[in-house]
Amino acid sequence: MKADALVIGAGPAGLMAADRLLAAGCSVLLAEAKPSPARKLLMAGKSGLNITKDEGFEAFLAAYAEAADWLRPTLAAFGPAEVQDWMRGHGQAVFTGSSGRVFPKAMKASPLLRAWLGDLSARGLDPRPRWRWTGAGFDTPEGPVSVTAKATVLALGGASWARLGSDGGWAPVLAARGVALAPFQPANMGFRVAWSAHMARHFGQPLKNIALIAGAQRVRGEAVISAKGLEGGGIYAVSRALREGAALRIDLFPDLDAAALVERLAKRPKSETAANTLRKLGLTDARLALVQECARPLPSGPEERAALLKALPVPLQGPRPMDEAISTAGGIPRAELTDDLMLKRLPGWFAAGEMLDWEAPTGGYLLTACLATGRWAGDAAARFIQSRSG
Repeated sequence: MKADALVIGAGPAGLMAADRLLAAGCSVLLAEAKPSPARKLLMAGKSGLNITKDEGFEAFLAAYAEAADWLRPTLAAFGPAEVQDWMRGHGQAVFTGSSGRVFPKAMKASPLLRAWLGDLSARGLDPRPRWRWTGAGFDTPEGPVSVTAKATVLALGGASWARLGSDGGWAPVLAARGVALAPFQPANMGFRVAWSAHMARHFGQPLKNIALIAGAQRVRGEAVISAKGLEGGGIYAVSRALREGAALRIDLFPDLDAAALVERLAKRPKSETAANTLRKLGLTDARLALVQECARPLPSGPEERAALLKALPVPLQGPRPMDEAISTAGGIPRAELTDDLMLKRLPGWFAAGEMLDWEAPTGGYLLTACLATGRWAGDAAARFIQSRSG
């Protein structure tokens, strides 16, 4: 079987690569191991599809940490403003929340995906579901198939949420071809806590109005107490620091400085129980339970008590398993790729999305970089094809 371009993986990066290749006039075969495309995108959209973040470019870029310099050109070409215009171009109105996060007004991913797939189909995309890449070809419902293409874009995802298609199974295939890979690590994940039985009735409750502290990082956000430990947006925001060994401390009074909290504590009656004192200060439900779980007995002095409540230590037992993580770090490092995202050891083979060794917090950064690198790789693959067709 022949095609100008072969795209392997039908998530956001792969679909965007196929989009750009079709725009360049290339025939495109899109292979996907699952029965339907973009399953992780659809899962992300169930709770509201946070497609990007509306903020200044430099602030946006800084979220990618040491990968910012590498991703700068791809995100400059297709960043938050371009993502929003692209959404509108597919008939999806967008809105920006108070935190700067951008969502489609429909909230879900399915209307966008339907419009996008319809457009790609009308332009000649050849989708092949249930085609699993083996490195030498594909295992398909009809048996083994090999494809000859002038250029190939790999967009196989990271190594989390295997049931949705990102299982990292491509890593040994590329390693066998001499591509040096950075080990996979969980990113944007929850952390294990060995709760006592007293915490069971609080499972599923949110920890609101807190700041999470991990090393030098301090983030306002929310977390959720679960049977397994702690999860949620606030935890994900500091998950990299926690994964790398920082201790977790939680400021339960982020809107009060230490001196003000000391003053309030000092005014409470000395005969009052510690639990009642905390309730009178506004700690109830999950936040109160967390203090009683992690800091009993409370120190009696207002200064010591305030210091504890402003930096409550929570004993973590490591991250949840990688397959439960929202995303992964690791994959193909920059040194293995040209500026066009072509694999140096495999001319004509490009890579995009979570296969690349970058990580970012949730909040629109993940999807934007997947779309941007898919677009970049697709454009580069089209140029590669054209350079060899003259």
